[in-house]
Amino acid sequence: MGRWICCLCSRVADPLMLLLVLALGCNPSTAATSSPSVPHVKPSYSFGRTFLGLDKCNACIGTSICKKFFKEEIRFDTWLSSHLKLPPSSLLSYSGNYTDDAKSWRLVDITRLTSKYQHDRADKRICTSLLKTKTCSLERALRRTQRFQKWLRAKRLTPDLVQGLSSPMLRCPSQRLLDRIVRRYAEVPDAGSIYMDHLTDRDKLRLLYTLAVNSHPILLQIFPDVEGWPFPRYLGSCGRLVVSASTRPLRDFFGAAPEVAADLALQLLAVLRSMATNDLNYFFYFTHLDAGTFGVFSNGHLFIRDASTLGIIDKEEGSQPTDGQQEHKDIFSCLAADCQSAPVSCDSVREKHSLVMVCQDLLPRLLAGKFLPPVQERLDAILQRCARGLGDSHSAGQAMAELAEILRPLRSCDSRFAYRYPDCRYSDKY
Repeated sequence: MGRWICCLCSRVADPLMLLLVLALGCNPSTAATSSPSVPHVKPSYSFGRTFLGLDKCNACIGTSICKKFFKEEIRFDTWLSSHLKLPPSSLLSYSGNYTDDAKSWRLVDITRLTSKYQHDRADKRICTSLLKTKTCSLERALRRTQRFQKWLRAKRLTPDLVQGLSSPMLRCPSQRLLDRIVRRYAEVPDAGSIYMDHLTDRDKLRLLYTLAVNSHPILLQIFPDVEGWPFPRYLGSCGRLVVSASTRPLRDFFGAAPEVAADLALQLLAVLRSMATNDLNYFFYFTHLDAGTFGVFSNGHLFIRDASTLGIIDKEEGSQPTDGQQEHKDIFSCLAADCQSAPVSCDSVREKHSLVMVCQDLLPRLLAGKFLPPVQERLDAILQRCARGLGDSHSAGQAMAELAEILRPLRSCDSRFAYRYPDCRYSDKY
């Protein structure tokens, strides 16, 4: 009825008024007031300092990549959905997208040094043990510790300053390794110096905190992929999140085709070989590994995805002696591990240490049932002997050479292996 009256009224109205009424849907009241234009609002993603861990700084990793997050040049995969929600903060790692020009995007891994539960428990331990309160300023509490006061006075990072930290990388520290950490610490402007003069008090606390919780991002910084080391590229940190190049965990390839499994197994042996023998005379060994320790890039190249369980022995300098007193334990020793856990002795590590672990856990799962009986039986026999420790008559080098001899003819040369294709067509190396 209202619509009929509206149209009836328009018959007796002024022609100009008629046009206006029709344009506004025959609603005279609408004609009386013009509707203001509503600007298009770009969706915004709200982090909150808590999600990133910025509320914990300077008891955090760093802030070198925070601008990328806030400029939306790093996006979590869930941001590509219509809901535009951040993922749960309880996860240990996230898949994300990274850009430098807002046009081309590449995959990255966004990870925490430990789970949020472990972080929260460690934060509570700091407050209750140092200040006898349930909540506190983590930075103020850690600054008052004897260890950090020694760091503030130190001109150079020395073995006594990292003594008692739970990181496997620091179980057998040499001065040469510690100098490399300071010189290549990527969360500060590069000074190229072994002295800590270019590190502010804030920088020193962040470096100490990172070494105490998880040395993974430090290893990525001091042994970069651009120099040929088998680690993903370190892109930066924000609060308690680390951003690095993306890899798929090796567990995703346990059901892969035989030629893919053979290729990955050969790469795995090559990584172990380079970790034991390299130009810098550092011997890397694993204190623990699983199916997520190694990862594979989209081009088929295998890398060490999680470096947190890597120990390092300096074959050039050896382990630097400490003051001979009982190993120093403090709150920094307990941020990621039980203070009472027994460390691995530097003298107990042998050349075959990591190979035996790989033969026990990874290679059997990667290569099981992949090949015809004669080849499969030879592989299984070698892996069983390797998993038992190789015996006195075989070295790690001999076992790796024997495995490589069997596996090399089993891999193929095609575009699935982009990291070595088409080079493999023209080189005996592959």
